[in-house]
Amino acid sequence: MFFIEAKRIIVVIFGSLLMAISLNFFLINANVYASGFSGAAQLVSSVLYDHLGLSLSTGILLLLFNIPVFILGWYKVGRGFTIYSIVSVLFTTLFLEVLPVLSVSDDIILNAVFGGVIAGVGVGISLKLGASTGGMDIVAMVLSRLQDKPIGTYFLLLNGIIIVLAGVLYEPENALYTMIALYVTTAVIDMIHTRHEKVTAMIITHKAEELQSAIHEKMVRGITIVPAKGAYTKEEKNMLYLVITRYELYDLEKIINEVDPKAFTNVVQTVGIFGFFRREGDPVK
Repeated sequence: MFFIEAKRIIVVIFGSLLMAISLNFFLINANVYASGFSGAAQLVSSVLYDHLGLSLSTGILLLLFNIPVFILGWYKVGRGFTIYSIVSVLFTTLFLEVLPVLSVSDDIILNAVFGGVIAGVGVGISLKLGASTGGMDIVAMVLSRLQDKPIGTYFLLLNGIIIVLAGVLYEPENALYTMIALYVTTAVIDMIHTRHEKVTAMIITHKAEELQSAIHEKMVRGITIVPAKGAYTKEEKNMLYLVITRYELYDLEKIINEVDPKAFTNVVQTVGIFGFFRREGDPVK
């Protein structure tokens, strides 16, 4: 258990380093903006300096923006997830303050592409291990439990505001280059983590009741238990069938490994769902 948690912390810190490298070495001097709260902090920092003469770094603004989100995550998502988010943001702020802001290339497209790739790797590896980079990750977790709407809609809204402001406050080309960076970041996160908002898990197990109880202690999701029989062994088992959001995938994997490591699990993409999808606060029927 200690090794797993230590590994997650190391990965989160490394992801924070990659995010800081993306911003300080590629995006900031090129006036190309990152995704989510990092991009918002970057944009506000640029506006304060260029239009008001106030020098407030991207790292400090990122930390300030995340404080109310940490409070929300602590009560709505869980302490473990939020603690990793705090670690991520603190180290991202530290690296942004320590690393110099420089231009690796004078080509804006190269800055947008490589900055987007590095940022995407940083976010993707953190999500892969069930950790978080703070900001929109926590907001997405909360919304995924309260509403049956694509989380990408909210990412798109925030990033759309960043793109529009980049075009209005600076050159229109800045908005276009920012779109390239955001697209690349999203594509890389999708490749490393998962591109689907919802996935379907089918779990073949001897411990259906124990797994069902453990899953419901951690997440608010409906589960269908179906009798199953091994074609070769003729063993009687059960299959748990459930649809979850991609943000719950790590938690599900962890629960299965703890309750029944020998269970066979198939996770497939879910293009769409129709009908009732349980959310936090819905009555049990």
